[in-house]
Amino acid sequence: MAETKIWSADELPAAVRAIKRGSLVAFPTETVYGLGADAFNEKAVSKVYAAKGRPSDNPLIVHVADKAQVDRFAVVNAWAEKLMDAFWPGPLTMILPVKPGTVSTTVTGGLDTVAARMPDNDVTRALIREADAPMVGPSANTSGKPSPTTAQHVYHDLHGKISGILDDGATKIGVESTVIDLSTDTPAVLRPGKITPAQIEAVLGVSVDSEIKHVDADEAPKAPGMKYRHYAPDKDVYMVAPEDWTQAIIWAQSQLEPVGLMLTNDLIVQHQLAGMDFVWSLGDNGDTAAAKLFAGLRHFDDRKDVLTVLVAAMPNTPENSAYNNRLGKSSGGHWVTELLAD
Repeated sequence: MAETKIWSADELPAAVRAIKRGSLVAFPTETVYGLGADAFNEKAVSKVYAAKGRPSDNPLIVHVADKAQVDRFAVVNAWAEKLMDAFWPGPLTMILPVKPGTVSTTVTGGLDTVAARMPDNDVTRALIREADAPMVGPSANTSGKPSPTTAQHVYHDLHGKISGILDDGATKIGVESTVIDLSTDTPAVLRPGKITPAQIEAVLGVSVDSEIKHVDADEAPKAPGMKYRHYAPDKDVYMVAPEDWTQAIIWAQSQLEPVGLMLTNDLIVQHQLAGMDFVWSLGDNGDTAAAKLFAGLRHFDDRKDVLTVLVAAMPNTPENSAYNNRLGKSSGGHWVTELLAD
């Protein structure tokens, strides 16, 4: 098993060389760490699926350093131009018609569309620019598990499977980008993220379909995160509504094994949980909770003594939809009230 290197920003040339020779390099973004390969190198892209254990019909997002690179593989329409000007670099992925003969079906999942994004990270955009290669970049983790928000998370999952990891510290947003489909008559959000439907509508001047679609078993998803189980640790995860925390904590304290608790600082103070080692702070609000969610799930996944994790759901607002979406998938849709009813 080859050793996976962790490179600092100063060691960018080593990461560039690895991409150019068709190897895999994990890179930082403002959302989560991505697993990078030259999007025009089909063999390299195939290695991404193998390293992650990712289903082959799950399309990959192509990351670019500038708007001009999108023209190399996608048909850019007026909607896309407006959104690029408003939100790039940033946590918005656009699905566009693919230019035939550019990227392979390995990238697109066999569809006639392709997903594009410009990450808000100077080091990663420099990597893409200097390698002269738009890069595929699914989350740099074992497929289905919580996404990585630090280089150490990537190393935990993929050491020995990839050449290296470009380390730029912890990510700021912590959940994946909003995905907007611009290949149809009505723009449609396929995956919620930091950019809300209302923000997109304000730029485009048209209504956006924000109903999250269900993808059948025999249907190819247009965007990552639509079809397969995602963001799930090995432990049992349950969502907790604000009004259920008192009973949830009583239930947790009655168990023989410690129960992991992930909740906001106000709840930690309210229930006198500060300083306890089975408690993971989600910070003060929905933004901090999103940034800390995957790290907390990974923390409890690594604790052999914890079998169950209870996690705070956020108020149901557009700004919290990405957090609640990821938490819902991590928990399989299960709420602590199921435990309390037993």
